[in-house]
Amino acid sequence: MTGGTREGIDLTRVLDAPQQRVFAAWTSPEDFAAWYGGEADVPLDRVAMDVRPGGSWSLVIVMPGVEMPFHGVYREVSEPDGLVFTLKDGSAPEDAEGETVTVTFSDLGGGRTELAFQQRGGNLTPEQYAAAEDGWEAFFDALADRLATHP
Repeated sequence: MTGGTREGIDLTRVLDAPQQRVFAAWTSPEDFAAWYGGEADVPLDRVAMDVRPGGSWSLVIVMPGVEMPFHGVYREVSEPDGLVFTLKDGSAPEDAEGETVTVTFSDLGGGRTELAFQQRGGNLTPEQYAAAEDGWEAFFDALADRLATHP
């Protein structure tokens, strides 16, 4: 980071799962609830996903004494190659576009997939982006665990 500014998050992970399975982990409510939120609970009855361009998604992360709602709209759905969707939390103004998340799934062969993640929008402070990046890292740890236990 130069000058204390930050415009988003870029992360890459190699997952021990086929590309189609990784795509499903991002588009199936059961899978998404299992890893989004990391160690926090995401009740399946609080997850909604209409995985198509223009379709919406929402979920609620539940931790002791607090609920954190997240929601957005799918902009692009390219099975099994990736997704583009908006992301807003409960504090975002209703008319705000939110952050844009782009995830790309590249088949590496041998049952392995590279996940390339990008979040942009400029709606967060550098400190909030750093915290969000830590959160996504924990989510991706939970995703890798989910893929290992539910191939």
